[in-house]
Amino acid sequence: MFTGIVRELGSVESVEGGENGVRLAVRAPATAALSAPGDSVATNGVCLTVTGVVDGVLSFDAVPETLSRTTLRGLRPGAAVNVEPALRAGEPLGGHIVQGHVDGVGRVRGVAPEGEGRRLEIEAPAGILRYCVEKGSVAVEGVSLTVAALGRGVFEVALVPQTLAATTLGVVRPGDEVNLEVDMIAKYVERLLAGDGERAE
Repeated sequence: MFTGIVRELGSVESVEGGENGVRLAVRAPATAALSAPGDSVATNGVCLTVTGVVDGVLSFDAVPETLSRTTLRGLRPGAAVNVEPALRAGEPLGGHIVQGHVDGVGRVRGVAPEGEGRRLEIEAPAGILRYCVEKGSVAVEGVSLTVAALGRGVFEVALVPQTLAATTLGVVRPGDEVNLEVDMIAKYVERLLAGDGERAE
């Protein structure tokens, strides 16, 4: 489990493989110092399992299912990535509950200055927008954000200077794809209200 509070901006060292899966190497010294093989680390909002740690570089295997559903398929050496180690017992939940299970990929439609920050307009699939509400939570590229506004086929988020400086959202441009994860609580509420499951006796 994660919080959507990015702890480090990593850099992709290498991407080896193809459509049948890739081995991803990410330089993230601070996170690597606290990680071991088997640990979970969110990379651009995708929960990945550490397969190796060498000299500040984390290795991960991304399977075809992950590549088909996330923006990881487009990563190239030198790309910056948002890195967050899994939440440990006793640590503060600074953002919201994020699983690292990407629900879909959105596309940045607009980037506009807003005071010292920026506002992003993100086009998203209907299956994601149904869970978005104003002032509700959403994870974009693994960053915990608040939905500032909703429109036809889009939602907007406001980015403060700290978010712009500490995450990859500071360099996104119109047309860029982004990983999206909706608030898991909304999905559970929908399931319960639908009454699809059998009630436990």
